[in-house]
Amino acid sequence: MKSNGSEQSALGPAIASYLELHRALGRNFRNEGGILAGLDRFLAARGAEALTAADFDAWALALARLSPTVRRNHLRVVRNLCLYLRRTDPDCFVPDPREFPARSAPQRPFIFSEQQILALLREANRLSPAPVSPLRPAVYRLALALLWTTGLRRGELVRLAIGDYDACQRTLLVRRSKFHKSRLVALSGSAVAEMERYLKERRVLPDEPDAPLLANGHGDRQACCAAGLAQGLRKLFQAAGIRTDSGDLPRTHDLRHSYAHHVLLGWYRAGRDPRAGLPRLAAAMGHASVASTAIYLRCLEPVAEAAAERFARYAAPVLGATRGGSDG
Repeated sequence: MKSNGSEQSALGPAIASYLELHRALGRNFRNEGGILAGLDRFLAARGAEALTAADFDAWALALARLSPTVRRNHLRVVRNLCLYLRRTDPDCFVPDPREFPARSAPQRPFIFSEQQILALLREANRLSPAPVSPLRPAVYRLALALLWTTGLRRGELVRLAIGDYDACQRTLLVRRSKFHKSRLVALSGSAVAEMERYLKERRVLPDEPDAPLLANGHGDRQACCAAGLAQGLRKLFQAAGIRTDSGDLPRTHDLRHSYAHHVLLGWYRAGRDPRAGLPRLAAAMGHASVASTAIYLRCLEPVAEAAAERFARYAAPVLGATRGGSDG
């Protein structure tokens, strides 16, 4: 590991061993590797022989431009490295997590309505093809349809290949996504119709099974990138006049929140027991556990209101009988 062309810091070999260990265990550790590479460059520039409390504080101060949550994550990554080093060096410095920045309050998700999705599809239809994106209208229509009806993550969407779509089973295969898990995602009738429409237009590009589903005109087999897709969707949000209560544009990830929200709300309105369906929803969204799904759905007022209405409906006979008995 080098530092801007200079020799790595004294901690460099230990950082390399730490990353090699975790990657051998099947973890990606791309973000952690970037954070620790930055620490290595910082220590090399200071000529530090080890990571001391003073070095750590100086490095943490250099992260002041980052949000508290991101800064806290950087510090946590380095603390985990220090815990690893302490296995062989009992005197190794380990930061105190109580001194880390407090987590930022989670951003309240924006929930898209069906009418807003229809407005976004109309805006996508108005897009003009371009030399670098000959299928731009169709790409954004399909992206919106899949994000809205399946709750896919943005990265999962852009990594899809043509062969991941099974027209007979009406499913998408999401390969080794977060937590290194693959899963099958069922498609609704409207999503299948949009997929078939898109594939007809996509025939102008290579269509081998491993070719990217969402493709652009950069070369024969170039997939749309996640950042470019997010930027394009933000332009559609702006064109459709969709903003949050604070006046900001929604995030692409809010489409995933919206999917989970509307599924759960639909269960309540249909009188179904959400406890029976939550594991299935967690599996469809690629969550590690039902608890992760619950985090997405908490503090969503329409769901809470529906739950309260349902409780009142079932409790009314009991409460009424109790009141009647006390009156007598």
